[in-house]
Amino acid sequence: MPKEPKPPFPPESITPPGIEEKMETQPQYKAPEYKAAGKLTNKVALITGGDSGIGRAVAYLFAREGADVALIYLKEEERDAQKIKNEIEAINRKVLLLPGDVCDPGFCEQSINKTISTFKKLDILVNNAAFQRHQPELEEVSLDQWEQTFKTNIFGYFYLVKYAVPVMKPGSCIINTGSITGLEGNKELLDYSATKGAIHAFTKSLAQNLSDKKIRVNCIAPGPVWTPLNPAERNEEKVKNFGKGTPIGRPAQPEELAPAYVFLASNADSSYINGLVLPVLGGETIAG
Repeated sequence: MPKEPKPPFPPESITPPGIEEKMETQPQYKAPEYKAAGKLTNKVALITGGDSGIGRAVAYLFAREGADVALIYLKEEERDAQKIKNEIEAINRKVLLLPGDVCDPGFCEQSINKTISTFKKLDILVNNAAFQRHQPELEEVSLDQWEQTFKTNIFGYFYLVKYAVPVMKPGSCIINTGSITGLEGNKELLDYSATKGAIHAFTKSLAQNLSDKKIRVNCIAPGPVWTPLNPAERNEEKVKNFGKGTPIGRPAQPEELAPAYVFLASNADSSYINGLVLPVLGGETIAG
């Protein structure tokens, strides 16, 4: 087993949305043991939340597999976006940075148009950006928080799909990021869990809807992952023990999730897989 960071973690001083470069314990995303095989040669991928966390790891592995990438991220995350841009360009792949908010359908449409204008095509869409905020009691979930969570986590997915599908050709694919919370729920993440369950259903329905267009749609449902999203809005005690309850005894690192995205993006590997919600849970098992 790889020697990845594990609890207890030191305190993290970052706040939402979280800058990865400011984290005390840096997420691992380069996957040094991963062996690229040119599975995505000359492909173009658009990845939301591509500056950090799972999105950064996916962008880097896609580039190692031969893809050029467009990355959507919030403007305040420019520092993280510039870092991964430089690292991908260092391995001779092209990067388009698209700062903005997926809650805005106009921005989503512009992002698709800029991707096509720059790269002339779009083969892979990875919907990954997310908003999360724990609230112990129902009364503490404000109407504004509920709306922001849904706009970011599921409305944004729909907007990008709506504008991407008309320019995607047969053989293209869409990969959504779900969550264990969408499968099992979480009492302190009512809104987040609800959106992740919606993403899972959206994935299965969209896969059926786009089947005739020969566009595959799948989803990854991770357990706890060491990304800025999680320590940014947790207290010190929860950060310290983050991921400890998994059978492996630690959270996943982004580099441990990214190969699953490569697998689902590669027609050589997964051309017969469509409508799948793939749990990646560190040894935890689920019914169904």
